[in-house]
Amino acid sequence: MSNLLVTGGAGFIGANFVHYWMKTYPQDKVVVLDALTYAGNKANLEPIGGNQNFFFCHGDICDTALVETLLKEHRIDTLVHFAAESHVDRSISSPDTFIETNIIGTYSLLQAAKKIWLDEGLNKENHRFHHVSTDEVYGTLGPEDPPFSETMPYAPNSPYSASKAASDHLVRAYHHTYGLKVTTSNCSNNYGPYHFPEKLIPLVITNILLDKPLPIYGDGRQIRDWLYVEDHARGIDLVIKKGQLGECYNIGGINEWANIDIVKLICNLMSQQFAESPVLADKYPLASNAINCKAENLIVFVADRSGHDRRYAIDPSKSSRDLGYQPLQSFENGIKKTIKWYLEESSWWSGL
Repeated sequence: MSNLLVTGGAGFIGANFVHYWMKTYPQDKVVVLDALTYAGNKANLEPIGGNQNFFFCHGDICDTALVETLLKEHRIDTLVHFAAESHVDRSISSPDTFIETNIIGTYSLLQAAKKIWLDEGLNKENHRFHHVSTDEVYGTLGPEDPPFSETMPYAPNSPYSASKAASDHLVRAYHHTYGLKVTTSNCSNNYGPYHFPEKLIPLVITNILLDKPLPIYGDGRQIRDWLYVEDHARGIDLVIKKGQLGECYNIGGINEWANIDIVKLICNLMSQQFAESPVLADKYPLASNAINCKAENLIVFVADRSGHDRRYAIDPSKSSRDLGYQPLQSFENGIKKTIKWYLEESSWWSGL
């Protein structure tokens, strides 16, 4: 039995991780700490709100005293750190919040964990601080470059990725300097339920349903590796249970797509959904208009993002070899499940 503190557990990836963990390990206690900023939504956790092993705390990871209290009161032995500002566009226009949350917030958590686990001795021998990071810390790849491995040097190109790189280094330092038992995972782009609609896949789905333009940066040929969010949660589970202390593990989908191809695929799959389920036209009359006129006509190319990385791709060989990790969800099935979820959960996204 474990007692987990999950930071950012009301966000997209964090909430999916909490659902996965409580389904897989129902005997464990899970405490979520979330500031409920724009991308954090307590409704993401409603399906497990009545579980006696689930606890929610509305608070800020920069509140070190609060984190210390949670670690002691709930006798936390595993801290899984998702909480982060993550939208690159926002980091370009407003970097201050990214520095505060991603760097100072991570430092606050490390300080609290060191004090309670190491200095005061609670779970001194049996604790884990798992830090969730991103492939963006590695920079960008050329068309023929091999995917990112854990040994590649960091080369962040946006305030977001720079702030995540800094937090990665802090976690590493607290292991090597103080002996805090840490692991880090770097993941590729996630998709799935509860994804905030400013990100590409949910934005395309919801904009089609609302008959709104589908904005594509530059030529749309930027390439990303896409990972179904539950596969990510399972990968983190493997890192926590089997990963070597102080090590980093890449978790990827082995699934590279150009942005424009993703958008066109979603347009086609949405058209199929409406053709197979005529009742959707009544539920989404605006979408029916868009699809009848071909959803691809909603695509609008806009000025490219400043410093836009051209390609990301993850090499998960180390995770596969050392942990037995493999993504289970094919992109074909995963994207269909994601579209189905957004079609069924309009009450979730329409109010955001």
